Order: sequence, then C-alpha cells, then structure tokens
Amino acid sequence: MKRNYVDVPLLQQREIEIKILGPVIRAFAEEFGKEKTYDLVRKTLQGISRDLGRETSIDGGGLDNLKNKLVSKWNEGGQLEMEIKEDSESVLNFDVTRCEFANLYKDLGYGDIGALISCDRDAAFLDGFDSDLELLRDNTLMAGDKFCDFCYRKKSNS
Repeated sequence: MKRNYVDVPLLQQREIEIKILGPVIRAFAEEFGKEKTYDLVRKTLQGISRDLGRETSIDGGGLDNLKNKLVSKWNEGGQLEMEIKEDSESVLNFDVTRCEFANLYKDLGYGDIGALISCDRDAAFLDGFDSDLELLRDNTLMAGDKFCDFCYRKKSNS
C-alpha cells in the first residue's frame, strides 16, 4: 500500500467498486449483450484477483495464512455470520449464513450481478494465493441459496 493511504475495509471497497462498475457493466451489457459482457468482466476480475492473491501470499500461502490473513479480513466488522464445520491441517470448511456483501449489492440494486463482481473472483484469488489449495462451493447467498458453503482444502485431499 502506498504511503498516506488509508486502509479501507473490504465491504467499503466493494461498495466503491459496484457504484462504478455496476452502471458500466449494465451499459456494456445493453450495448454488447449480457453473455459477452459478463464473460469479459468475469475473466478480467479473475485475472485481477489472481494477481491480488499472489501479492497477498508474499508471506506464504497455506490454510493457516488463509484463515488468519483473509477469512478474518473478509469478516472484519462482523460482515459475515459463519459456522465452522471443519478446521484441520488440510481442510477449512465453513458455511456463511449472513453476508453483508450480498446485502450491500442487493440494497444498491445490483443483486443480479453481485456474484459476478464478488463470488466469481474467489477461486482465482485462491489460485494466486496458493495453487496447492482448492475451493469447493456449491451454494451462495448471492445466487439465492440459504448459505454459502466454503470448503478450502489441500489439493492432495481430492
């Protein structure tokens, strides 16, 4: 981070992003079609997230660092309500039953593209952070499910 910058909480970062990207994405989707626009946005944000994962992992990847550096940052200020299902040497498995990120997108009128802006980045970020880990997730609050089921695990366990 550059000198004199203020550390902005992740939820506030996402609010700034969606207020800029949301109208741009909608305008491009109207002009060029949803599928083409969403594919390009997804690919671009995944690339950015992968690079950010690499930057974040400078001190090392691994499940412990994922939990201590990232999950705690994502939940900064109580943004998530989580239920830990497994926390072991090779697996971090938890459900998110309340997500202020999903609520933010919905409240600002961008619930329909919240997953595109947020959830669709997660696996790419993890790939940059530690390519020996994988994320398994079948459900998301953004998609209307009752919870997000996050399972981070070492790939050797698959």
